[in-house]
Amino acid sequence: MKQTTYEYAVSAGRAEAQEAEETPAPDQELLTLKQLEQRVGSFHFKRRLGIEGNHRNHVPSQEHNSFHIENWYSLRFFIRSTLRCLALHGRGKRNALALRVRHNDIPIKGLPPSFEGYTLLHLSDLHLDMNGQLPQVLIEQVQKVKYDVCVITGDLRAKTYGPYQPAIEAMAQLRTHLEAPVYGVLGNHDSLRMVPRLEAMGVRMLLNEAVPIKRDDEVGFYLAGVDDPHYYRADNPEKACAQIPESVPRILLAHSPEIYKRAAHCDFDVMFCGHTHGGQICLPGGIPVMVNARCPRRICAGPWRYRQMQGYTSVGSGVSIVDVRFNCPPEITLHRLRCA
Repeated sequence: MKQTTYEYAVSAGRAEAQEAEETPAPDQELLTLKQLEQRVGSFHFKRRLGIEGNHRNHVPSQEHNSFHIENWYSLRFFIRSTLRCLALHGRGKRNALALRVRHNDIPIKGLPPSFEGYTLLHLSDLHLDMNGQLPQVLIEQVQKVKYDVCVITGDLRAKTYGPYQPAIEAMAQLRTHLEAPVYGVLGNHDSLRMVPRLEAMGVRMLLNEAVPIKRDDEVGFYLAGVDDPHYYRADNPEKACAQIPESVPRILLAHSPEIYKRAAHCDFDVMFCGHTHGGQICLPGGIPVMVNARCPRRICAGPWRYRQMQGYTSVGSGVSIVDVRFNCPPEITLHRLRCA
């Protein structure tokens, strides 16, 4: 008998849980996955989970996109060994925990006066299970800042496959120190199966969806979010903005800046993203050795503009592949909206 999409997902999830030494709860999982499948659509749901299975088994599954630096784990050993030989590994680890707060003002046409100064806390590329000290460092920083809404642009897990429970537990610890509401999107390191657990702790995941952001019952803008556009190519900004009124400002969350042209063509006013880590290991002057994104380097870190759309690419709070940073400090970002 042919499996339904959510039964397929549960059977695949059990295999992953067994591999990761995690214990699934079949009845609850069946229900939550069925609801998720109805929400995102059968094609998106089954395709995403199918690619996750290929990803986990190192099967190239994306045309023109089969090589990913995040999956080349032998590189980790090479970089660490080199840094240790140069007596730089310790310094790089300290740099990776020197989290700073960056500020970015964004003028938006059509923004209601009541939203003047409305502030979004932007977190990205946390990779929470990469360094056990990072969750506490993040908590200390977010407790110092004031904001109206928190947005997370993907990559909570360190690896691109395997156990995600340690990242979920670290996120739950951080979530208790974040002011509501909190919205997020999935990155290429994240599993679709993480969504129910994230939403249970109060992180509303936007899977090619949009929600109105209100203040005193007035809609100031719509916040849209798309699934990972880098590895899974599961993004659909057209679907995300389909229900947004033309006269209302719109802000897009995406894991990677690679869809900047499509986002602009969908008339988004602003796009927030991450993924690149700003290079993470940069030459003096902040020149990245590698950004791992199919887009111009000018939009791979900090504020940028494409046509009418303003963008911001976070260099991230965490680290990937190796637990170091050079000439590229980690960040959390405060975006303050201004009436244009």
